[in-house]
Amino acid sequence: MRIAEIFRSIQGEGRLTGAQSVFVRTSGCNLRCAYCDTPYASWMPEGEDLSVDEILARMEELAACEEMGTGSVASGKGLGKRQSGEVPVSISSQATHVVITGGEPMLFAELIPLCAALRRQGRHITIETAGTLYLPVECDLMSISPKLSNSSPPPQGDPRWTWRHETNRAAPEVVRRLAAEYDYQVKFVVDNLEDCREAERYLAEFPEIDRARAMLMPQGTDAADLAEKGRWLEPYCREHGLGFCPRRHIEWFGARRGT
Repeated sequence: MRIAEIFRSIQGEGRLTGAQSVFVRTSGCNLRCAYCDTPYASWMPEGEDLSVDEILARMEELAACEEMGTGSVASGKGLGKRQSGEVPVSISSQATHVVITGGEPMLFAELIPLCAALRRQGRHITIETAGTLYLPVECDLMSISPKLSNSSPPPQGDPRWTWRHETNRAAPEVVRRLAAEYDYQVKFVVDNLEDCREAERYLAEFPEIDRARAMLMPQGTDAADLAEKGRWLEPYCREHGLGFCPRRHIEWFGARRGT
C-alpha cells in the first residue's frame, strides 16, 4: 500500500483528542475535496509502496529513533503548552494508539492484514475514512467523515474530478454498515450555518446514528480562523445536541506536515 508518511503525534480531533498516537497516512483517495489539507495524499499523491511488514518495521524504527532523542516534531521537541493548557508537553514513544488515515485508507486491501498485525501487538486502532468504501478490518474506532456539498471541487479546476467527487462522496449503505459493525464517531466539516443544516439533514436520514457520536468540525488550517468559527459553532452544537470538534493539532502545532 502506498504510504505518504508515518509519524508520532497527538490526536487533535474527535473522542480521542489528546491521545498520543502513531499516525500512518496512506496516499491515494477516491475523492478530491476542495478544502483538502493533505493534497500530498489525494490531489498529488506522494509516498512509497510498502508491504505490511515494512510499515511495521518503519513504526519500530520511529520508536527507536525517538527513544534515542533523534525523532522529529513527534518526539516532543518544540512542544509546549498553549493557552488552552490541554496539549501534553511531550510525546511518549510508548504510545499504544495507532491512527490510520489518508487519503482514504479503505482503498487498500492490505489494510486488513495491517490492522490484524497491529491488533496482535495490542494496539488501539482508529481508522479515518470518508465512509465511501468498506473493508472487513479490525478496528477499535471507526472515524467516519461523510463529505457534504461544501467539499466538491469547483468545475473550473478539473471537471472530471468534480463529477467523480459528486458521484462518489455519498455512500449511505457503507456508512450504515460501518456504524453497525464498529465503535464509531461521525465528523462533518462545516464552514457556515448552511453546512450545519445540511449535516442535520444528513443525520435525519440515518436514525441509527447516535447523535451523541456526531460532531461538527470547523473547516480551516489557520488557528485564528478556526477560533472565529468555533465562537458560533460550539454554541450551535450545544443547542442542537451535537458534539463540537475543534482541530486542536492546528492550535498546538499549526498546519504542519507530520503533526
